Amino acid sequence: MWLKLLEFITALVVYGAGVEPRFVVRNDETASIPNLPAAWEGKQIATFADVQIGMRLANVDAVRRAVSKVVSAHPALVLLPGDFVYEADKDVDAQMEEVVGLLQPILDDSIPVYAVLGNHDYSLMNEHSDQENAVARRVRIALDHAGVHMMDNQVRPLTTSSIATDGGGGGSSDTLFLAGIGEKWANNDKAAETVAKVPHDAPRIVFMHDPDSFAKIPPGDAPFALAAHTHGMQLGIPWLSDYLWRHYFSDTGSGLEGWQEGGSGNRMYINRGIGFSIVPARVNAVPEVTVFTLKRANP
Repeated sequence: MWLKLLEFITALVVYGAGVEPRFVVRNDETASIPNLPAAWEGKQIATFADVQIGMRLANVDAVRRAVSKVVSAHPALVLLPGDFVYEADKDVDAQMEEVVGLLQPILDDSIPVYAVLGNHDYSLMNEHSDQENAVARRVRIALDHAGVHMMDNQVRPLTTSSIATDGGGGGSSDTLFLAGIGEKWANNDKAAETVAKVPHDAPRIVFMHDPDSFAKIPPGDAPFALAAHTHGMQLGIPWLSDYLWRHYFSDTGSGLEGWQEGGSGNRMYINRGIGFSIVPARVNAVPEVTVFTLKRANP
């Protein structure tokens, strides 16, 4: 009995560390957005997150596969909800050079990329760590110089003819607003203030790193939101992993992955991400690229 148990544990470790992390699945979803302009109907948005470059045995090959899947999809835009590095300090510039190199095929394909920072981008290993704003600043600068549009607590109107339109108010009849929320652990998730910049009843996408920030958004202001951060717990035990996340890791009881219903019309999708935290392994939490097809919500 003990020998069989040892064999099972060994097989699980080998699978979790050497097999499952090398796969990247593409999940295709439909995102319903109230008042979505006809010009945006059927357009696709791709997202992945948590690449965690700098961690020992970082999942670099899977990041390359994720980038390849995004380029193959050729979406209208890409959203990257944070955690580009793992525990960066003196090495942050070198790590960001690697991150930018990994993202380069998307940028070379002229796909607009928008991002917010995650807790690891501040070197916040837990909610009680001392945040490193200097590290976050270096991460932000590297991404900005590479052509990634940084969106922490920012709103940007997007049109199909000019995806990277500047500004935060107004917009034409084919405008879709993008709102990015800052990092919760860094006390920078000004969620309500940010979505308030979007004109009333205007179509919008809201994205953030930590799904707990979703609870700060007023009812009806985020009919389609995106988050990451959870990694699917890296150990996807049916029911149990979700229960543990909601009760022991989330301040607001946010879910672990996939679609989550909020109050009065708010809805969020949590991406499982690509990389690791603490342990370089995944079991039943396959790295994920999500591609959303936009659809106008029924009245």
